[in-house]
Amino acid sequence: MFKTVLSESHRLHFPKGELSGGELVRPFECPERWDFIKAALLHNGHTALMQPGELDLDIVAQVHKKSYIEFLSSAWDLWEAEGFEGEAIPTVFPARRMQQREPDYIDGKMGYYAMAIETAITSGTWVAAQSSAACAHTAQKLVSSGVKEVFALCRPPGHHAASDLYGGYCFLNNAAIAAEGFLRDGADRVAVLDIDFHHGNGTQDIFYNRNDVLFLSLHGEPAAAFPHFLGYADETGQGDGDGFNINYPMPAKTTFQTWNLALLDACKRIRDYSPDAVVVSLGVDTFEHDPISFFKLKSDDFTTIGEHLAELDTPTLMVMEGGYAVEEVGQNTVNVLNGFSAHIR
Repeated sequence: MFKTVLSESHRLHFPKGELSGGELVRPFECPERWDFIKAALLHNGHTALMQPGELDLDIVAQVHKKSYIEFLSSAWDLWEAEGFEGEAIPTVFPARRMQQREPDYIDGKMGYYAMAIETAITSGTWVAAQSSAACAHTAQKLVSSGVKEVFALCRPPGHHAASDLYGGYCFLNNAAIAAEGFLRDGADRVAVLDIDFHHGNGTQDIFYNRNDVLFLSLHGEPAAAFPHFLGYADETGQGDGDGFNINYPMPAKTTFQTWNLALLDACKRIRDYSPDAVVVSLGVDTFEHDPISFFKLKSDDFTTIGEHLAELDTPTLMVMEGGYAVEEVGQNTVNVLNGFSAHIR
């Protein structure tokens, strides 16, 4: 059974609204996602729950730029100092042919560091983001010490957070922090496999020029799915990272039969790479009834996914990402863990 690292501090981040389809709606990324997952863990016998230790900010600084970390830590105070009463959401962005210079004014700073406007910053966002990253960091330490299967129940999620951008509900890239932690603890190579419906653009950005982290992402084709501007199959890495970035974009209504072929190919590439550890960005928004996705996986398919991941026979850290069919998110997540546990050697 999986050890799970989790923190109640995630509740400090919960914006009142999200702009979706031209309306201000209750955010899809909500605290009860975490509650349903925890309840499913306990119901299925995954009772080894623990709090995270202290976050190593030196590792965070290896994957995120110093200026970005300073922005996240100060954004709410700067917003509040202007007398703004709502939550912090940008209104302007440095679009094409504009200067890419960080403004002094908080509204400009927000746009400079944001990749999308569905993700508000609140008074508790920075603390919650750090606690989420701490869950991934503590879980990584457990795997590095010899525990073969650990789950980090991270909230807010992380895979859209780039080296200096937030958005897609993400602020610190939990999976990237874990991968960097493995390398610091002696691993020579790490694979990050992102099976969330949405492309892990932040993780790709962080490791795009590196060959010590193999990044693979299965996701909705960006021409039709968020984040739209990254995740095409011809993005294969740059410089030392050439060939170490692999994307599997897939169209609307993709079924498990097709999706699974991509997973099996990704698993073969991971085996060929022979990493010392695997970080799985575990999103279950590939589910057929997810409200902001368009794949057609069924609940039982997630068990099979876990089985395939176990067949890698490599120390594995599962890091929670997306999944917005709230009442099913818990069981779909645990199905992956159960499938893995049942087949681990």
